[in-house]
Amino acid sequence: MLGSSSTDQVKGVLMLQGDALCQADIHLKMPRNNQLLHFTFREDKQWKLQQIQDARNHVNQAIYLLTNRDVNYQFQTGSEVLKLMDAVMLQLTRARNRLTTPATLTLPEIASSGLTKMFTPALPADILVNFYINLNKLCLIVYQLHALQPNSTKNFRPTGGSILHNPGAMFEFGSQRYEVSHVHKVECVIPWLNDALVFFTVSLQLCQQLKDKISVFSSYWSYRPY
Repeated sequence: MLGSSSTDQVKGVLMLQGDALCQADIHLKMPRNNQLLHFTFREDKQWKLQQIQDARNHVNQAIYLLTNRDVNYQFQTGSEVLKLMDAVMLQLTRARNRLTTPATLTLPEIASSGLTKMFTPALPADILVNFYINLNKLCLIVYQLHALQPNSTKNFRPTGGSILHNPGAMFEFGSQRYEVSHVHKVECVIPWLNDALVFFTVSLQLCQQLKDKISVFSSYWSYRPY
């Protein structure tokens, strides 16, 4: 259930299975005329969340690093273990960062995204939507746009990439210039994402503890009294 304490302009229900948004039911109240719009995902469509896919791929790489040796393999040196832990921690950190740091996108990138073709009825030309993961939350951003007239006296300055664009942001798409008039953000907590973030933290701590122990023992092994 998507919601916000600061707005009732957007409400929605989403179904997330793994890395796929397989259902979406969104209600939007247009502020200009209080018109109510209703959009749902097409039945033949699912939207893959790239952040979850990337995090999973990094976890799989960490598992591969830990398991691609023979079951009877014996580590020969402490530095060999430290090198392995560094590589594993790098993958775990990258996985965690994909969930905590959404991608920065330009408004034309959002406008040209396949997400715009997911809905029935089709989204109006003056509406953009974007989904992303932020920590343990699934976020939906709805941008309402105002088409700028060719004779507009506004100083047109295209906006660069951002996680969340503010009202007043401008961009050009399909030979038409637009300005963002309203931005609505709603979100919901995904419990298993919270669990995943906790497990990433614990895993990194365990790797660091092993590194610390190896470093302590290595100092004894390398010490030679006169």
